[in-house]
Amino acid sequence: MSAKGSEMTQKRPTVVSVEQALSMPYATLRFVHLGWRVIRVEPTPFAGRKSKGDPNRYIGRSIAGEDRHSYYVAPNVGKEAIALNLKSLEGQAALHTLLDELEVDVFCTNTLPSKLAALGIDPATLCEKRPSLIWAGISAMGHDHPKVPGYDPVMQALCGFMDLTGEANGPPTQCGPPITDLKAGDEVFAQVMLGLYERSISGKGKVIDVSMARCAASWLNTFTPMLEMGSEPDEIRRNGNEHRQFIPTNAYPTRDGFIYLAIGSDVQWARLVATDLFAPLRQAAYATNEGRRADKSQLHARMAKRTQGETTAHVTEVLKSAGIPHAPITPIEEVADLPFVRATQTTTTSPNGQQIRLPPAAVETDFLRAAQGQLAFAPRYGEHTRTLLHEAGFTETQIDALVASGMIAGPEDEAS
Repeated sequence: MSAKGSEMTQKRPTVVSVEQALSMPYATLRFVHLGWRVIRVEPTPFAGRKSKGDPNRYIGRSIAGEDRHSYYVAPNVGKEAIALNLKSLEGQAALHTLLDELEVDVFCTNTLPSKLAALGIDPATLCEKRPSLIWAGISAMGHDHPKVPGYDPVMQALCGFMDLTGEANGPPTQCGPPITDLKAGDEVFAQVMLGLYERSISGKGKVIDVSMARCAASWLNTFTPMLEMGSEPDEIRRNGNEHRQFIPTNAYPTRDGFIYLAIGSDVQWARLVATDLFAPLRQAAYATNEGRRADKSQLHARMAKRTQGETTAHVTEVLKSAGIPHAPITPIEEVADLPFVRATQTTTTSPNGQQIRLPPAAVETDFLRAAQGQLAFAPRYGEHTRTLLHEAGFTETQIDALVASGMIAGPEDEAS
């Protein structure tokens, strides 16, 4: 590895992110999980608007004062927060100084591309000032469509996800989790890692332009190619909990809930009907997937009759003994108590001492292992404005002047 690469591995990378909502905060949360320093930048207060900064601060239940509600907390734990007026040259200059003096490695934003240049955070401006910078942005459709706003359900609608989700005779339906937001965030994480690796060799930065729409379309890997190869749209369109190709794969009622099972091969079907519970379904016509598909409505009904009189626990034992992929339909309020989730969850502590369980990181990291999964609570609006500017070399007099002119804000300043 080059000297620059060796230096990168020794220094904790620093990320500055002009972020709001979920897609980019989720991306930078993944850097927090690695123990990197993440500084979120929010705008100074708008005249006539009571709320300040990221609108997500005010969504959900109030957990710690007026600016830290429940929807905001989880994606923003472990971060620092600064409030700058990037619509002014003074605010932009403060940001540029921050990038230089803190030797920032990665700059992120999910600001509308058409607004980047006016805020002084476009790739050309920042990468010219700091050639080694990794610049990463998320938008609805990339920089070729700079005025298109990005919202997860809109992207799900545009890219066909809603046409694939829901009951066959029901309306188009969005997926539960905001999957296009999260996919875009994961892509930023992956591409920044690649950019840092490439920089360790070349010494040069990189511009990363992540389109939510393109990310969503990339996940249609088993859908659009089938249409190209002769499948009719109804073969892949929404079909409730059934799988169009593998039969039977569906959710079935039990005496006390539901269970989902997936038959992915004829061998698995043979193992299923070898059990006492499902033995009445054993017949020659069902020996192949195509045979089961030909009678799938009747087969699903017969499967339901076998399971509905049994407890979920009993059906689980039968399926487990036969080696059939299965799972109970876990109520969302019980997911955090699943053993594998509980064993890997992250946590944070609110200012009033409440311990809050958070989802686990996608992959365990050395940092989280050392920290025992505990992350600092999500920051107040502008909580670290003064501290960060001091670190960047600003004097108290200079900071007071920026406060007085409305260029910066923090929780202790009247301007906030």
